[in-house]
Amino acid sequence: MTEHELITAARDVQDRAHVPYSEYQVGAALETADGEVFVGCNLENANFSNSLHAEEVAIAEAVKNGHREFSRLAVSSGRRDGVTPCGMCRQTLTEFCDDDLVVYCDEGEGEEPTEYTLGELLPNTITQETLE
Repeated sequence: MTEHELITAARDVQDRAHVPYSEYQVGAALETADGEVFVGCNLENANFSNSLHAEEVAIAEAVKNGHREFSRLAVSSGRRDGVTPCGMCRQTLTEFCDDDLVVYCDEGEGEEPTEYTLGELLPNTITQETLE
């Protein structure tokens, strides 16, 4: 799957987002090490702390299906504003991904996605080794 196909998968799932409060749809597409793709969208709740982010939903779906190794993630918002995973999602990604996980952020039609690594987005993170 190309980076543009991964972005398209993230865009396609946005329509399923439940965002009655922010009206800010986000979709994520997470590619496993063996090339399978799992998608997630954000799900808001009136108690904001119970809301789920698109990246978390995609990771949960992949882990539920037995995957623990990931290679790339694409994130897109309905505004096509280059949204990156938030700090909480970055930390969750770190639980399952190495610093070299590629993260594509959707900049809109006709624009190349911005590309980061997870290590660039969250340097010096808390890991299992940190806690030992």
